[in-house]
Amino acid sequence: MTIARVLTWEVTASRGYETAWAELTGDALRARGRAVGTVPEPYWLTYELDSADGFVTRRLTVTAETADRTRTLDLRHDGHGRWTADGRPLPEADGALGCDLGLCPLTNTLPVLRHGLHRAGGEREFLMAWVSVPDLAVRPSRQTYTPLGGGRVRYASGTFRSDVLFDADGFVADYPELATRLR
Repeated sequence: MTIARVLTWEVTASRGYETAWAELTGDALRARGRAVGTVPEPYWLTYELDSADGFVTRRLTVTAETADRTRTLDLRHDGHGRWTADGRPLPEADGALGCDLGLCPLTNTLPVLRHGLHRAGGEREFLMAWVSVPDLAVRPSRQTYTPLGGGRVRYASGTFRSDVLFDADGFVADYPELATRLR
C-alpha cells in the first residue's frame, strides 16, 4: 500500500515555506520538495529524497539558488554505511543511516519511521549526514530522539532541543522553533 501526501509547512526558522510531495510504500519513502526562505539569506531550494527499505537514505539531491550563485548536491549512501557527496567520499558521515536537510521538517520523518518513535519506543541516538542550507555543506550531526507519547518526540542535537509533534503517518505536524504544517 502506498500513502501519498502533499505537505506544506510555514518554516519560521527560515521565514519561508516548504512543500513536499511524499510517498510511503512499505518501509521506504520517496519525496520531492521545494522551499523558499529568507534566513540566513534569500534562497530557493528544490530536493529529491529516496530511501531504501528500513527508511535508510539512499540519495538526496538538492539545488539551492541564492542571489549570487546556484549550488547543487548529490548525496548518496551506498547501503553499507558509506557516504559520498558529488562523488567524493564523506568518511566523517560513515555509519549514518540517514540525512538531515537543514530547515526541512520532512527529513525528520526517516529516523522516526525507522524505529516507530511517534508511537512508542525508547530514546535513540543517531549519526546523521546533516546538510546546511543554503550552502549545502555536509557535516556529521549527532542527534537524539526521545518518544514522549501522543505523537511527540523530543529532538536534541548539541544545545538545541524541541518537542516535535508527528502525525499518525510519521510526518512532522509541528516542530517548535522550526516549522508548523499548514492545513
